[in-house]
Amino acid sequence: MIIDDEPLAIKVIQNHIGKITSLDLVFSTTKVMEALVYINTHPVDLIFLDVQMPDLTGLQFMRVLNGRAKVILTTAYQQYAFDSYEYDVVDYCLKPISFERLLKATQKAFNQVNTAQYLMTYGNPPEGSVAEQTIPDCLFLKTEYKLQKVFFRDILYLEGGKDYVTVFTLTGKILSLASLSRLQQNLPYPQFMRVHRSFIVALNKIDSIERQRIYIGKVIIPVSDSYKDEFAKHIKGV
Repeated sequence: MIIDDEPLAIKVIQNHIGKITSLDLVFSTTKVMEALVYINTHPVDLIFLDVQMPDLTGLQFMRVLNGRAKVILTTAYQQYAFDSYEYDVVDYCLKPISFERLLKATQKAFNQVNTAQYLMTYGNPPEGSVAEQTIPDCLFLKTEYKLQKVFFRDILYLEGGKDYVTVFTLTGKILSLASLSRLQQNLPYPQFMRVHRSFIVALNKIDSIERQRIYIGKVIIPVSDSYKDEFAKHIKGV
């Protein structure tokens, strides 16, 4: 899908998409509200989204979208690049967009989808394999002043608060402005599992489990009823 209030910008992206056989353009519009109606009734995998538009900006649209599709931002304004990380956009393309630049952004989207599908089907790949080399081993957390790189192997658990998420690591804690649900989408499953509406845990960091309580060091994390069955599937006792 393409959403842009400039018809010429839509035409440029349409021409680029026409050269990429793995993409199928299902809808394009200059009106954000038309896009919302369409995506509520049709499956969409990837959206090329302008930032500055009437009615709703691209960033406001992503809040409504709530992760239902991958997003590549297309805009003439560099200043929105940092804000876009909060919404986990695939890429940020500055206009005028060349075919090479759009192709690169599209490939990032394919890589993210393929990585998620691989992890859901097979779990973590063997060490040193080609699959392992293509799967990210870290994420960047948006803090108040910067983007903080965090390796998955260092994360113990995440706790969601009202306005931020606290990521507890082997070396300390980091406050992130992203939501817990947004971070969950970027963590490999089932290595990281949601066990409570306020907690995600790294399974390999669990010391013990007692009834519906997880112990990581001295920290006790509850397992809520809505998550306990899925959690139990991935905990093997002998």
